[in-house]
Amino acid sequence: MKLFDNDPIPASQTLKVFAHLLSYPDARRRAHLDEMQQVLHTEAALSVSRRAELDALIGTLKRLDPLETESAYVELFDRGHATSLHLFEHVHGDSRDRGPAMIDLTQTYEKAGLFLAPGELPDYLPVVLEFVSTQPPREARAFLGEMAHIFNAIFNALQQRQSAYASVLGALLELSGGRAHAVKVVPDEAIDTSWEEPVVFDGYSIKGQAKPGQAQPIHFVKNDAARSNAGAAAPAGVAP
Repeated sequence: MKLFDNDPIPASQTLKVFAHLLSYPDARRRAHLDEMQQVLHTEAALSVSRRAELDALIGTLKRLDPLETESAYVELFDRGHATSLHLFEHVHGDSRDRGPAMIDLTQTYEKAGLFLAPGELPDYLPVVLEFVSTQPPREARAFLGEMAHIFNAIFNALQQRQSAYASVLGALLELSGGRAHAVKVVPDEAIDTSWEEPVVFDGYSIKGQAKPGQAQPIHFVKNDAARSNAGAAAPAGVAP
C-alpha cells in the first residue's frame, strides 16, 4: 500500500489516534476507545490487516481491568531503553547531543505555531505524532520517514515482548513508507530480567512510561491561544 502519492490518503486523524493509543491509558482516553476505532476505519489510511491488528489492541484495552491496563502500560514503556517512547533516547542516549536535538525539535513545533506545556518533552512519541498530524500529507510522511529506523527498533522490541502495542508501531511504519523488519535489539542490563515475571497484558509481556495514576497528557496550543492564555495548553482530543 502506498501512501501520499499524487492523490494522498488523509492520515491526520489516524496519527492522532496513534498518539492517544501510545499515551498513558487513563480513564479519559479509555472512554474514547470506540471513537478511536471508528476513526481508524472511517479514514481508512491503513491496510485492512493493520486495522485488524489495531482492533485487537483496542479490544484488549477495553476488556482488561483499568488498573491492570495502566500497570501493563507502565511496565511496558517505563523500564528499559529498548521500548522507550522518547525517541532521542534511542539516538543520543544520555549524551550531550540530546539537549540540542530537543531544542531543534521544539523550535520546529513552534515554527508551526504549536507549543508544548511546561515539563513536556518534544521527543515523546505521542507528542511527535500530534505534531505530524497537523502537517500536510507529504511533509508528514517525510518527517516520519526520518524516524522510521527508530520506529522499527521499538517495533521489534515490542515484538520480542509479544506486546499488542507492536501493532501501533507496525502501522506507523506503514504510514512512514517503510516496512517493519527484524533488527537486533540489545537487551538492557539487569532491568530486563524482569521480563521473566508472569505476564499481565492478556498474554503479552509488559513495561511502561509513567507511574500508575500519573497520566502524561499532550498539550498543544496555537500561537494566538498561547499569548491570550499565558502559555496554558489545552489537551489534544480525538476527532472523527
